[in-house]
Amino acid sequence: MSRTCVCKLDAHIEAPNWLKDNKLIYNSNGLLYEYDMNAHTHTQIDTGYACRCNNDHLPSFDNKYIAISHGTEEDGQSRVYIISRAGGSPRLITALAPSYLHGWSPDGSMLCYCAERNGDYDIYCIPAEGGVERQLTHSPGLDDGCEYSPDGTYIWFNSVRSGLMQIWRMRADGSDQIQMTFEDSNNWFPHVSPDGKKIVYLSYKREEVEPGSHPANKNVELRLMNAEGGKSVKLAEVFGGQGTINVNSWAADSERFAFISYEVM
Repeated sequence: MSRTCVCKLDAHIEAPNWLKDNKLIYNSNGLLYEYDMNAHTHTQIDTGYACRCNNDHLPSFDNKYIAISHGTEEDGQSRVYIISRAGGSPRLITALAPSYLHGWSPDGSMLCYCAERNGDYDIYCIPAEGGVERQLTHSPGLDDGCEYSPDGTYIWFNSVRSGLMQIWRMRADGSDQIQMTFEDSNNWFPHVSPDGKKIVYLSYKREEVEPGSHPANKNVELRLMNAEGGKSVKLAEVFGGQGTINVNSWAADSERFAFISYEVM
């Protein structure tokens, strides 16, 4: 794969989502923006009172809505909301916090997210219309980065349960949890291509971070693996980490994905 710089800003930006109309969504300083790669314009998305958005945001598969994670005013903890793609008042989905969005089912009916409950971080899902959340993982230690496959069969995620952070896969109901990477590194945020065939993820050197940590300002790798498993390949080395590729950023053609790299000023 070749690397192309589509935008360079003198500001801290994070976590691109690639929309079907060749636009990117990213967050910066608590707000969301849309970047038009054809017109080279940046437009702030109206998120209403949600002015503390973090890098866990995602469009629905039909691109009509955006689910966001926002630090609420009353306690500063992240909760999940949904807004229209055109912007507007957020609709609260997760009353409990902290909750960090990562996945949206292809039929639009469910969201999955990482949440801390009773002192442990696990994967949960909840109806996109709101309702009762369901816990999908129960292993001690951090489970994070959950994302539905395009056919809705699986949820991919990363888990520290093996000692290092590795990529895992389970069925959408939480059954059949299977480890998919066995590398001597800490691997985060598996993102499934729209054709369901490829997984791109972020990899930290084992000696540089604790398994449950994904800090910024590190030399990291973007790696690619087959969705059926097997050996991964290194696509790129970048200076980044937190903010580089927290959420799915594949283009609709499954041939390209967006990511953020940083420069030390």
